[in-house]
Amino acid sequence: MHQGCHILSQLLFYGLSLYFFGYLSIYYFTGAGGATLLAVTMVPIAVAIAFINDLRHDNLYPLLPPLIATLIGIVYAGALVYASYYLVTEFEQIRVYRVGFWNDADKVAGGIVVALTLEYTRRRYLALAIVIALLILYTAYGQFVPGMFNHPGMSWNRILTATSLEISTGVFERLPQLGLTLIGSFMLVLAALRAFGCIESILAGSSRLATRAPRLLPQAAVIGSFSVAAVSGSGAANAATTGSATIPVLIRAGFPRVKAAAVETASSLGGQLMPPLMGIGAFLMAEYMRVSYFDVVARGFAPAILYFIGVSVAVYLLAGRYMQREVAPRKEPINWVDIVNLSAYALAVIGLIWFMGVERRAAMSSAQLVFMGLFLALASLFLARFFWALRRQFGRLLTLERLRTLFRPFIRLIETFSTNTAELTVLLATLGILTATFTITGVPTKVGILLMETAGAHLSLMVLVAFAFGYLVGMGLPVAPTYIIVAVVVTPFMIRAGVDPWVAHFFAFLVAAFGELSPPTSLVAAVTSRIAEAPFVQTMISALGLCVPLLILIVGVFTRPGLVLEPGVAQLPAFGLLLIGTLGVIFTFQGRFEGSRARDWGFRLGLGLLSLVVVLYPDERVGWAVAVPVLALAGWGLWRTGRVLQARPLAPSADAAG
Repeated sequence: MHQGCHILSQLLFYGLSLYFFGYLSIYYFTGAGGATLLAVTMVPIAVAIAFINDLRHDNLYPLLPPLIATLIGIVYAGALVYASYYLVTEFEQIRVYRVGFWNDADKVAGGIVVALTLEYTRRRYLALAIVIALLILYTAYGQFVPGMFNHPGMSWNRILTATSLEISTGVFERLPQLGLTLIGSFMLVLAALRAFGCIESILAGSSRLATRAPRLLPQAAVIGSFSVAAVSGSGAANAATTGSATIPVLIRAGFPRVKAAAVETASSLGGQLMPPLMGIGAFLMAEYMRVSYFDVVARGFAPAILYFIGVSVAVYLLAGRYMQREVAPRKEPINWVDIVNLSAYALAVIGLIWFMGVERRAAMSSAQLVFMGLFLALASLFLARFFWALRRQFGRLLTLERLRTLFRPFIRLIETFSTNTAELTVLLATLGILTATFTITGVPTKVGILLMETAGAHLSLMVLVAFAFGYLVGMGLPVAPTYIIVAVVVTPFMIRAGVDPWVAHFFAFLVAAFGELSPPTSLVAAVTSRIAEAPFVQTMISALGLCVPLLILIVGVFTRPGLVLEPGVAQLPAFGLLLIGTLGVIFTFQGRFEGSRARDWGFRLGLGLLSLVVVLYPDERVGWAVAVPVLALAGWGLWRTGRVLQARPLAPSADAAG
């Protein structure tokens, strides 16, 4: 019975996934129908794929018998397919002729999509589901709320139509449209990279550093994780992918389990800052600011590089303290497949930025440009690999198993693209419901009044209140929803108070990235601590020490706004000051000076205070004056750490000895 249910769920999943993949591929080539019709057609299908994907992994109501869970999954998928069919066939009637006077069949179809979207969110993102449930209750019964947040309340019919049939708000609004079009085309390129083994090749390439210089092993782990996370939409998902490879290696090299997990946490989190994806924040920021994607990523490189250098230095200092053993290097050299994969990765990163920022033409949508340019280029590389593998089979019996091996990457491509894009679309559709409740109740305006009153006392208080708001909202959520909530509720009023829009939106993005680390619900630390078999709380606290650069960036965009105001050379003064301050603060936490414990703490405390002056004091002349001794002290500490590493003999680990 269980086997039959599993086969049925697999058939349903691949049937829906092929339809999803094919429909979106045709859209990326043609743009037929526009983004609104695409969302109405594909959002219900995306929700169905998300449910069936859980069903085939036995995660759909696992406490129920398999047959009951399978029946529920089939009912969900059938209802959603019906809703998609009905909404498409009645699209013009719903959007034009019956606006404000929708019939019961319209409401049933819209209600199915909203209800099942919220049900999936409840199972996947419980914190977000609770927030939305409270907002919906507030929307319906606002008359019972005292004070400035009181409102007359709205009917359940109005709530249903605002979250579905009005289309401009709710589950079909611009956020899920963005997820299916521009972000979806990026996800297709990244799915190709994953399906054909580029992720494994990146880790293999970074591990070659340790082959040539064993003391660079920790940096190899950082580089590999950071590179993979740069093309991953989730820090937690990246930690699960790369942490299983990097964390055991660090532990074997002598790192305590907590520290090994913390290194992977910091590296995976930092990948969310790095273009071209920026945890999909680059697309969302461009959408909310009404600027080009290239305008965002051109500014995003400086904060990401600053963070990466900071984490690398922190890990270098940890290696000086903990690294005791060599680890067996990768025995086989990088082969031509790895070279092709690494070339494809470089092509994807450079090509994404090029097509989006330089070759964007008005006659074609961004999604079409990305898909046609990059996917075809990657396809040519991967098809060359396929035909080479097929040629090796000539003269040999092409058994079913060998055919499966040949076509497995293409199956993984469809599977990876469908699951990742569907889950992201469901998340963005859920956020559409959230923004709809914000819009019809005026919550952003009321929160903004509080922020403006706080700003009247001092702008720093407003920033502190905004950070606290983002911190609370972001606990347990990925980057995208936290950024959207902060961008909708907080940034308009920060801009009204005189903050530059670039500063306000980068602040929202950095706070959202911090949400994946923020205690006590750090998703990334939860994953890495499980892999390392380390205490979760200790891992989270240790990771906070390594992620100091992120906290400095959150403050630094206000004290050194030149970091994000204009891309290019104009960023260098702010970048230099914040980098020096970051290095000083990191050495305060992670470094060691010579001398007694009291003298060591005295040096580090003095260095930390001077570093804070470099980061926080608004006058750049004072900042540069103080930066000189900070750089000298930090440089001395790094030199000393290097001497310790060079002088310490590394014992072979058990696997190296073997």
